[in-house]
Amino acid sequence: MATKRLGKGLEALIRPFEEMQTEKPSGITEILISKIKANPNQPRKDGLDKGSLAELAASIKEKGIITPITVHEIDDGYMLVAGERRWRASKIAGLKKIPAYIFNVTDDAELMELSLIENIQRENLNAIEEAEAYAVLQDEFKLNQSAIAKAVGKKRVTISNSLRLLNLPAEIKSSLRKGEISAGHGRAVLAMKTPATQAKLWRRILEGKLSVRAAEDIVKGKTASPSKPIKKRIRKTSAAVRTLENELIGLLGTKVRIHHKGSAGTIEIEYFSEEDLERVLDLLRSINLEYSTER
Repeated sequence: MATKRLGKGLEALIRPFEEMQTEKPSGITEILISKIKANPNQPRKDGLDKGSLAELAASIKEKGIITPITVHEIDDGYMLVAGERRWRASKIAGLKKIPAYIFNVTDDAELMELSLIENIQRENLNAIEEAEAYAVLQDEFKLNQSAIAKAVGKKRVTISNSLRLLNLPAEIKSSLRKGEISAGHGRAVLAMKTPATQAKLWRRILEGKLSVRAAEDIVKGKTASPSKPIKKRIRKTSAAVRTLENELIGLLGTKVRIHHKGSAGTIEIEYFSEEDLERVLDLLRSINLEYSTER
């Protein structure tokens, strides 16, 4: 997939956030809150909790805005790029002005791209909102996963694992949105072979309030029947090997077994389709690339 050239605003965002914090004061401007309009393309889909907004408003009233919002200048004011919670809380707190970074972009497409990346970097999106934002950058703006990773300051494997969450059944994605389960739980559920077994594991996680580690143990020990009690494994595995297996499951998002004998052994990685195999291989290639670059 070809990588779209990033606009000037996006190139600025690729810099680490700490670097932006050390910019000259002239990079931050106090602007009228009444001149700011909400961005219809911002990635947060589930609204803003009134309780948390009230808490933030109280904090802003006492201490002010610590992190400036980001806006784009338009004909009759400014369009919000990132910082909707801070903007709305500032209005509740009765502020008239708010500190802001002002980015100039050339078209609506670049504004949307800029908004997505800025929000991923700085806003507390849930796992599905974040995955959907990555999907827009990948599908609509033709950024490959390496370019997305660079733009948001994360590893490529993190982007890949996040995007996989969009393959979950709708009810499980809804559960992730609500915070009933974590992204780690979601990746464990994805390792199940069918939507039916995925749903069974998901319900078991909710009913038993299982940890991610416990969910991963179910995937390893009884993939086809998550609703049944886990039987004691015949295979004797040391705690160190189990820890490594769990780490690989979390990294690759699929069932992994390490067969250790003496000072050697084999690693068994399960995949469920040609597409899933390509995904696993892609992850392994990216790990090798990162290792080569670090060396």
